[in-house]
Amino acid sequence: MRKKHQRKKQRQNLRLKNNMAFDFLVPVSDRVLAHCELLPAQALGKHVYMHTERHGLPVLANVSVAILGVNESRNAFEKKPERLDISEIRLQLYNLMMGNWNSSIVDLGDIEEGASVEDTYFVVKEIVAGLLEENIIPIVIGATQDITYATYRAFDGLKNMVNLVSIDSRFDFGMDEDIISSHSYMSKIITDKPNNLFNFSNIGYQSYFNSQEEMDLMERLFFDSYRLGELISDITLAEPVLRNAHLVSLDARAIRSADIGYSGNFSPNGFTGREICAIARYAGISDNVSVFGIYEAENHNQSFQLIAQIIWYFIEGLNFRIQEIPNSNSNDFTKYTVPTEDESLIFYKSHLSERWWVEVPSILTSHTKTNSPALLPCTEHDYLDACNQNIPERWFKAYKKGFN
Repeated sequence: MRKKHQRKKQRQNLRLKNNMAFDFLVPVSDRVLAHCELLPAQALGKHVYMHTERHGLPVLANVSVAILGVNESRNAFEKKPERLDISEIRLQLYNLMMGNWNSSIVDLGDIEEGASVEDTYFVVKEIVAGLLEENIIPIVIGATQDITYATYRAFDGLKNMVNLVSIDSRFDFGMDEDIISSHSYMSKIITDKPNNLFNFSNIGYQSYFNSQEEMDLMERLFFDSYRLGELISDITLAEPVLRNAHLVSLDARAIRSADIGYSGNFSPNGFTGREICAIARYAGISDNVSVFGIYEAENHNQSFQLIAQIIWYFIEGLNFRIQEIPNSNSNDFTKYTVPTEDESLIFYKSHLSERWWVEVPSILTSHTKTNSPALLPCTEHDYLDACNQNIPERWFKAYKKGFN
Protein backbone atom coordinates (compact mmCIF):
# COMPACT_ATOMS: atom_id res chain seq x y z
CA MET A 1 0.00 0.00 0.00
CA ARG A 2 2.85 2.38 0.91
CA LYS A 3 4.67 1.62 -2.37
CA LYS A 4 1.48 2.33 -4.33
CA HIS A 5 1.13 5.69 -2.55
CA GLN A 6 4.78 6.56 -3.28
CA ARG A 7 4.35 5.70 -6.98
CA LYS A 8 1.28 8.00 -7.09
CA LYS A 9 3.31 10.86 -5.57
CA GLN A 10 6.14 10.30 -8.06
CA ARG A 11 3.74 10.29 -11.04
CA GLN A 12 2.07 13.47 -9.82
CA ASN A 13 5.35 15.34 -9.34
CA LEU A 14 6.59 14.15 -12.74
CA ARG A 15 3.45 15.50 -14.44
CA LEU A 16 3.87 18.92 -12.82
CA LYS A 17 7.62 19.04 -13.55
CA ASN A 18 6.82 18.36 -17.22
CA ASN A 19 4.62 21.47 -17.16
CA MET A 20 7.21 24.06 -18.22
CA ALA A 21 5.12 26.93 -16.82
CA PHE A 22 6.18 25.92 -13.29
CA ASP A 23 9.75 26.92 -14.22
CA PHE A 24 8.62 30.56 -14.22
CA LEU A 25 7.65 30.55 -10.55
CA VAL A 26 9.81 32.79 -8.36
CA PRO A 27 10.47 31.36 -4.87
CA VAL A 28 8.98 32.88 -1.72
CA SER A 29 11.21 35.73 -0.52
CA ASP A 30 13.88 35.18 2.14
CA ARG A 31 12.16 37.85 4.22
CA VAL A 32 9.03 35.68 4.51
CA LEU A 33 11.04 32.51 5.18
CA ALA A 34 13.05 34.20 7.94
CA HIS A 35 9.86 35.56 9.49
CA CYS A 36 8.25 32.11 9.53
CA GLU A 37 11.25 30.68 11.39
CA LEU A 38 10.40 32.92 14.35
CA LEU A 39 6.67 32.11 14.48
CA PRO A 40 5.07 29.99 17.22
CA ALA A 41 4.28 26.36 16.37
CA GLN A 42 0.54 27.06 16.06
CA ALA A 43 0.98 29.80 13.41
CA LEU A 44 -0.13 29.09 9.85
CA GLY A 45 3.37 29.88 8.56
CA LYS A 46 4.70 26.80 10.36
CA HIS A 47 2.30 24.54 8.45
CA VAL A 48 2.75 25.75 4.86
CA TYR A 49 5.23 24.03 2.53
CA MET A 50 6.97 26.77 0.55
CA HIS A 51 8.79 27.11 -2.74
CA THR A 52 12.31 28.13 -1.74
CA GLU A 53 15.51 28.98 -3.60
CA ARG A 54 17.31 26.22 -1.74
CA HIS A 55 14.82 23.34 -1.94
CA GLY A 56 12.78 24.23 -5.02
CA LEU A 57 9.07 23.49 -5.38
CA PRO A 58 7.36 21.58 -2.57
CA VAL A 59 5.94 18.10 -3.13
CA LEU A 60 2.35 18.51 -4.35
CA ALA A 61 0.98 15.04 -3.58
CA ASN A 62 -2.06 15.14 -1.27
CA VAL A 63 -2.07 18.96 -1.28
CA SER A 64 -5.45 20.73 -0.94
CA VAL A 65 -4.55 24.40 -1.47
CA ALA A 66 -1.80 26.25 -3.36
CA ILE A 67 -1.10 29.95 -2.78
CA LEU A 68 0.11 31.75 -5.91
CA GLY A 69 1.10 35.40 -6.39
CA VAL A 70 0.79 37.14 -9.78
CA ASN A 71 2.61 40.46 -10.04
CA GLU A 72 1.20 41.57 -13.39
CA SER A 73 -0.44 45.00 -13.62
CA ARG A 74 0.23 46.33 -17.14
CA ASN A 75 -3.44 46.02 -18.10
CA ALA A 76 -4.67 47.91 -15.05
CA PHE A 77 -7.43 50.40 -15.92
CA GLU A 78 -5.89 52.85 -13.46
CA LYS A 79 -2.13 52.45 -13.80
CA LYS A 80 -0.51 51.20 -10.61
CA PRO A 81 2.08 53.59 -9.13
CA GLU A 82 3.96 50.68 -7.51
CA ARG A 83 4.13 46.89 -7.48
CA LEU A 84 1.87 45.02 -5.08
CA ASP A 85 3.96 43.75 -2.17
CA ILE A 86 2.63 40.19 -2.05
CA SER A 87 5.28 39.26 0.52
CA GLU A 88 3.60 41.61 3.01
CA ILE A 89 0.29 39.77 2.49
CA ARG A 90 2.14 36.52 3.18
CA LEU A 91 3.65 37.91 6.38
CA GLN A 92 0.20 38.87 7.66
CA LEU A 93 -1.33 35.54 6.58
CA TYR A 94 1.37 33.39 8.14
CA ASN A 95 1.09 35.31 11.43
CA LEU A 96 -2.47 33.98 11.83
CA MET A 97 -3.13 30.87 13.87
CA MET A 98 -3.92 27.57 12.15
CA GLY A 99 -7.54 26.46 12.41
CA ASN A 100 -8.67 22.92 13.16
CA TRP A 101 -7.93 22.04 9.55
CA ASN A 102 -7.13 18.92 7.57
CA SER A 103 -5.94 20.87 4.51
CA SER A 104 -2.36 20.54 3.31
CA ILE A 105 -1.20 23.96 2.03
CA VAL A 106 1.70 24.93 -0.23
CA ASP A 107 3.00 28.34 -1.30
CA LEU A 108 4.29 28.21 -4.87
CA GLY A 109 5.76 31.72 -4.85
CA ASP A 110 5.07 34.33 -7.53
CA ILE A 111 4.65 34.72 -11.26
CA GLU A 112 6.45 37.87 -12.36
CA GLU A 113 5.68 39.92 -15.48
CA GLY A 114 6.46 38.12 -18.73
CA ALA A 115 7.83 39.74 -21.89
CA SER A 116 4.21 40.62 -22.69
CA VAL A 117 0.96 40.52 -20.71
CA GLU A 118 -0.14 37.60 -22.90
CA ASP A 119 2.95 35.66 -21.76
CA THR A 120 1.94 36.21 -18.14
CA TYR A 121 -1.64 35.09 -18.90
CA PHE A 122 -0.28 31.92 -20.53
CA VAL A 123 1.87 31.01 -17.52
CA VAL A 124 -1.04 31.67 -15.11
CA LYS A 125 -3.36 29.56 -17.26
CA GLU A 126 -0.93 26.63 -17.47
CA ILE A 127 -0.07 26.61 -13.76
CA VAL A 128 -3.70 26.90 -12.64
CA ALA A 129 -4.72 24.16 -15.11
CA GLY A 130 -1.93 21.90 -13.79
CA LEU A 131 -3.17 22.41 -10.23
CA LEU A 132 -6.81 21.81 -11.19
CA GLU A 133 -5.86 18.52 -12.85
CA GLU A 134 -4.45 17.40 -9.49
CA ASN A 135 -7.54 18.60 -7.56
CA ILE A 136 -5.52 21.36 -5.88
CA ILE A 137 -7.37 24.64 -5.28
CA PRO A 138 -5.28 27.68 -6.26
CA ILE A 139 -5.65 30.87 -4.21
CA VAL A 140 -4.43 33.53 -6.62
CA ILE A 141 -3.26 36.87 -5.21
CA GLY A 142 -3.11 39.15 -8.24
CA ALA A 143 -2.24 42.80 -8.71
CA THR A 144 -5.13 43.40 -11.16
CA GLN A 145 -8.42 41.66 -11.85
CA ASP A 146 -7.81 40.99 -15.56
CA ILE A 147 -5.86 37.93 -14.29
CA THR A 148 -9.37 36.41 -13.86
CA TYR A 149 -9.38 35.89 -17.64
CA ALA A 150 -6.27 33.67 -17.44
CA THR A 151 -7.71 31.62 -14.55
CA TYR A 152 -10.97 31.18 -16.52
CA ARG A 153 -9.04 29.91 -19.55
CA ALA A 154 -7.36 27.34 -17.26
CA PHE A 155 -10.65 25.38 -17.32
CA ASP A 156 -10.34 24.80 -21.11
CA GLY A 157 -10.37 21.07 -21.71
CA LEU A 158 -11.13 20.38 -18.04
CA LYS A 159 -14.72 21.59 -17.76
CA ASN A 160 -17.33 22.08 -20.49
CA MET A 161 -19.12 24.94 -18.79
CA VAL A 162 -17.89 27.25 -16.04
CA ASN A 163 -19.84 29.29 -13.49
CA LEU A 164 -17.99 32.48 -12.60
CA VAL A 165 -18.81 34.66 -9.59
CA SER A 166 -17.32 38.13 -9.28
CA ILE A 167 -17.40 39.99 -5.96
CA ASP A 168 -17.16 43.48 -7.36
CA SER A 169 -18.76 46.94 -7.34
CA ARG A 170 -18.61 46.88 -11.18
CA PHE A 171 -19.64 44.38 -13.88
CA ASP A 172 -16.38 45.06 -15.79
CA PHE A 173 -17.85 45.00 -19.30
CA GLY A 174 -15.77 47.18 -21.62
CA MET A 175 -16.44 48.10 -25.25
CA ASP A 176 -15.64 45.37 -27.80
CA GLU A 177 -12.77 47.35 -29.26
CA ASP A 178 -11.16 47.92 -25.88
CA ILE A 179 -8.04 45.97 -25.07
CA ILE A 180 -8.51 43.66 -22.11
CA SER A 181 -8.15 45.55 -18.83
CA SER A 182 -9.17 45.24 -15.19
CA HIS A 183 -12.43 47.04 -16.15
CA SER A 184 -13.20 45.11 -19.34
CA TYR A 185 -12.01 41.51 -18.83
CA MET A 186 -15.61 40.20 -18.65
CA SER A 187 -16.24 41.26 -22.27
CA LYS A 188 -13.23 39.17 -23.28
CA ILE A 189 -14.53 36.17 -21.30
CA ILE A 190 -18.00 36.43 -22.90
CA THR A 191 -16.79 36.83 -26.51
CA ASP A 192 -13.62 34.71 -26.55
CA LYS A 193 -13.61 31.24 -28.09
CA PRO A 194 -14.00 28.57 -26.84
CA ASN A 195 -16.97 29.99 -24.94
CA ASN A 196 -17.13 27.89 -21.78
CA LEU A 197 -19.03 30.39 -19.64
CA PHE A 198 -22.37 28.95 -18.51
CA ASN A 199 -23.24 31.56 -15.90
CA PHE A 200 -21.85 34.80 -14.53
CA SER A 201 -22.99 36.21 -11.19
CA ASN A 202 -22.00 39.52 -9.65
CA ILE A 203 -22.12 40.01 -5.90
CA GLY A 204 -22.08 43.56 -4.53
CA TYR A 205 -22.51 45.83 -7.56
CA GLN A 206 -23.15 49.53 -6.98
CA SER A 207 -25.50 51.12 -9.54
CA TYR A 208 -23.62 54.42 -9.91
CA PHE A 209 -20.50 52.57 -11.12
CA ASN A 210 -22.36 50.71 -13.91
CA SER A 211 -23.98 52.06 -17.06
CA GLN A 212 -27.56 51.19 -17.98
CA GLU A 213 -26.19 49.35 -21.05
CA GLU A 214 -24.20 47.04 -18.77
CA MET A 215 -27.26 46.35 -16.61
CA ASP A 216 -29.33 45.62 -19.73
CA LEU A 217 -26.64 43.20 -20.95
CA MET A 218 -26.77 41.32 -17.63
CA GLU A 219 -30.55 40.95 -18.09
CA ARG A 220 -30.33 39.88 -21.75
CA LEU A 221 -27.81 37.14 -20.95
CA PHE A 222 -29.82 36.00 -17.89
CA PHE A 223 -26.83 36.63 -15.64
CA ASP A 224 -27.38 37.17 -11.91
CA SER A 225 -26.52 40.34 -10.03
CA TYR A 226 -26.97 41.23 -6.38
CA ARG A 227 -26.83 44.85 -5.30
CA LEU A 228 -24.60 45.81 -2.39
CA GLY A 229 -27.59 47.00 -0.34
CA GLU A 230 -29.37 43.63 -0.70
CA LEU A 231 -26.36 41.74 0.62
CA ILE A 232 -25.65 44.11 3.48
CA SER A 233 -29.26 43.53 4.61
CA ASP A 234 -28.77 39.75 4.42
CA ILE A 235 -25.27 38.44 3.73
CA THR A 236 -26.58 34.84 3.53
CA LEU A 237 -27.94 35.68 0.03
CA ALA A 238 -24.36 35.16 -1.20
CA GLU A 239 -24.23 31.51 -0.09
CA PRO A 240 -26.33 29.82 -2.84
CA VAL A 241 -24.66 31.98 -5.51
CA LEU A 242 -21.21 30.83 -4.40
CA ARG A 243 -22.37 27.24 -3.93
CA ASN A 244 -22.87 27.04 -7.69
CA ALA A 245 -19.53 28.70 -8.64
CA HIS A 246 -16.40 27.08 -10.06
CA LEU A 247 -14.33 30.26 -10.21
CA VAL A 248 -14.52 33.17 -7.75
CA SER A 249 -12.90 36.54 -8.45
CA LEU A 250 -12.79 39.10 -5.64
CA ASP A 251 -12.02 42.74 -6.43
CA ALA A 252 -10.73 44.39 -3.24
CA ARG A 253 -12.40 47.63 -4.40
CA ALA A 254 -15.73 46.02 -3.45
CA ILE A 255 -14.66 46.63 0.17
CA ARG A 256 -15.29 50.04 1.69
CA SER A 257 -12.24 52.25 2.11
CA ALA A 258 -12.64 52.54 5.89
CA ASP A 259 -12.02 48.79 6.18
CA ILE A 260 -9.23 48.28 3.64
CA GLY A 261 -7.25 51.52 3.87
CA TYR A 262 -8.05 54.94 2.51
CA SER A 263 -7.00 55.34 -1.12
CA GLY A 264 -8.25 57.16 -4.18
CA ASN A 265 -9.17 53.83 -5.80
CA PHE A 266 -11.47 52.71 -2.97
CA SER A 267 -15.01 53.90 -2.36
CA PRO A 268 -16.57 54.95 0.96
CA ASN A 269 -19.34 52.41 0.24
CA GLY A 270 -18.71 48.68 0.06
CA PHE A 271 -18.56 45.51 2.11
CA THR A 272 -17.21 45.70 5.65
CA GLY A 273 -14.30 43.50 6.68
CA ARG A 274 -16.67 41.19 8.53
CA GLU A 275 -19.01 40.85 5.52
CA ILE A 276 -16.24 40.12 3.01
CA CYS A 277 -14.78 37.45 5.32
CA ALA A 278 -18.23 35.82 5.59
CA ILE A 279 -18.45 35.79 1.77
CA ALA A 280 -14.97 34.23 1.54
CA ARG A 281 -16.05 31.52 3.99
CA TYR A 282 -19.14 30.77 1.86
CA ALA A 283 -16.83 30.43 -1.17
CA GLY A 284 -14.66 27.98 0.76
CA ILE A 285 -17.63 25.89 1.90
CA SER A 286 -18.89 25.53 -1.69
CA ASP A 287 -17.83 22.11 -2.95
CA ASN A 288 -17.77 23.46 -6.54
CA VAL A 289 -15.32 26.35 -6.10
CA SER A 290 -12.01 25.28 -7.68
CA VAL A 291 -10.20 28.64 -8.00
CA PHE A 292 -10.32 31.63 -5.63
CA GLY A 293 -8.70 34.88 -6.77
CA ILE A 294 -8.16 38.15 -4.87
CA TYR A 295 -7.17 41.21 -6.87
CA GLU A 296 -6.67 45.00 -6.77
CA ALA A 297 -5.27 45.25 -3.22
CA GLU A 298 -2.92 48.16 -2.54
CA ASN A 299 0.20 48.57 -0.45
CA HIS A 300 -1.31 49.53 2.87
CA ASN A 301 -0.93 47.68 6.18
CA GLN A 302 -4.70 47.53 6.72
CA SER A 303 -5.15 46.10 3.22
CA PHE A 304 -2.48 43.43 3.83
CA GLN A 305 -4.16 42.37 7.07
CA LEU A 306 -7.66 42.15 5.58
CA ILE A 307 -6.55 40.21 2.48
CA ALA A 308 -4.77 37.75 4.79
CA GLN A 309 -7.92 37.32 6.88
CA ILE A 310 -10.04 36.80 3.73
CA ILE A 311 -7.69 33.98 2.68
CA TRP A 312 -7.85 32.51 6.20
CA TYR A 313 -11.65 32.43 6.08
CA PHE A 314 -11.66 30.82 2.63
CA ILE A 315 -9.41 28.00 3.91
CA GLU A 316 -11.58 27.75 7.04
CA GLY A 317 -14.67 27.24 4.83
CA LEU A 318 -12.81 24.69 2.73
CA ASN A 319 -12.39 22.51 5.81
CA PHE A 320 -16.15 22.45 6.38
CA ARG A 321 -17.08 21.27 2.89
CA ILE A 322 -19.83 18.66 2.68
CA GLN A 323 -20.57 16.80 -0.55
CA GLU A 324 -24.36 16.88 -0.76
CA ILE A 325 -26.46 15.65 -3.70
CA PRO A 326 -30.18 16.02 -2.98
CA ASN A 327 -32.15 12.85 -3.55
CA SER A 328 -35.80 12.18 -2.74
CA ASN A 329 -34.87 8.62 -1.72
CA SER A 330 -32.38 9.81 0.91
CA ASN A 331 -33.32 10.31 4.54
CA ASP A 332 -30.90 13.27 4.61
CA PHE A 333 -33.24 15.43 2.54
CA THR A 334 -36.87 16.52 2.56
CA LYS A 335 -38.54 16.99 -0.81
CA TYR A 336 -41.17 19.73 -1.19
CA THR A 337 -43.43 19.99 -4.24
CA VAL A 338 -44.99 23.43 -4.74
CA PRO A 339 -47.76 23.65 -7.38
CA THR A 340 -47.75 26.96 -9.28
CA GLU A 341 -49.90 28.28 -12.11
CA ASP A 342 -47.62 26.94 -14.85
CA GLU A 343 -45.86 23.95 -13.30
CA SER A 344 -44.80 22.40 -10.02
CA LEU A 345 -41.52 23.48 -8.46
CA ILE A 346 -39.59 20.79 -6.59
CA PHE A 347 -37.42 21.89 -3.66
CA TYR A 348 -35.03 19.91 -1.47
CA LYS A 349 -33.81 20.77 2.01
CA SER A 350 -30.78 19.14 3.63
CA HIS A 351 -31.25 18.02 7.22
CA LEU A 352 -27.49 18.15 7.74
CA SER A 353 -26.59 21.66 6.48
CA GLU A 354 -30.13 23.13 6.17
CA ARG A 355 -29.25 24.24 2.63
CA TRP A 356 -31.89 24.37 -0.13
CA TRP A 357 -32.01 23.40 -3.83
CA VAL A 358 -34.69 23.65 -6.52
CA GLU A 359 -35.05 21.57 -9.67
CA VAL A 360 -34.95 23.51 -12.94
CA PRO A 361 -36.41 21.54 -15.88
CA SER A 362 -34.56 23.59 -18.51
CA ILE A 363 -31.13 22.65 -17.19
CA LEU A 364 -31.80 18.94 -17.26
CA THR A 365 -29.29 17.13 -19.48
CA SER A 366 -31.69 16.91 -22.42
CA HIS A 367 -31.81 20.71 -22.72
CA THR A 368 -28.15 21.69 -22.48
CA LYS A 369 -24.78 21.35 -24.14
CA THR A 370 -23.46 20.09 -20.83
CA ASN A 371 -24.19 17.66 -18.05
CA SER A 372 -25.14 20.56 -15.80
CA PRO A 373 -26.98 19.49 -12.70
CA ALA A 374 -30.73 19.92 -12.71
CA LEU A 375 -30.48 21.23 -9.16
CA LEU A 376 -30.02 24.95 -8.55
CA PRO A 377 -28.87 26.13 -5.10
CA CYS A 378 -31.44 28.45 -3.54
CA THR A 379 -32.68 29.76 -0.20
CA GLU A 380 -35.62 29.03 2.08
CA HIS A 381 -36.94 32.45 1.03
CA ASP A 382 -37.18 31.17 -2.58
CA TYR A 383 -39.28 28.26 -1.33
CA LEU A 384 -41.58 30.59 0.63
CA ASP A 385 -41.91 32.85 -2.43
CA ALA A 386 -42.96 29.84 -4.52
CA CYS A 387 -45.52 28.90 -1.85
CA ASN A 388 -46.97 32.40 -2.34
CA GLN A 389 -47.10 31.82 -6.11
CA ASN A 390 -44.10 34.07 -6.81
CA ILE A 391 -41.58 32.35 -9.08
CA PRO A 392 -38.04 32.93 -7.68
CA GLU A 393 -35.98 35.12 -10.03
CA ARG A 394 -32.93 32.83 -9.87
CA TRP A 395 -35.13 29.90 -10.97
CA PHE A 396 -36.63 31.91 -13.85
CA LYS A 397 -33.21 33.01 -15.16
CA ALA A 398 -31.81 29.46 -15.01
CA TYR A 399 -34.95 28.19 -16.76
CA LYS A 400 -34.62 30.74 -19.59
CA LYS A 401 -30.87 30.20 -19.96
CA GLY A 402 -31.29 26.45 -20.39
CA PHE A 403 -33.41 26.90 -23.51
CA ASN A 404 -30.97 29.34 -25.18
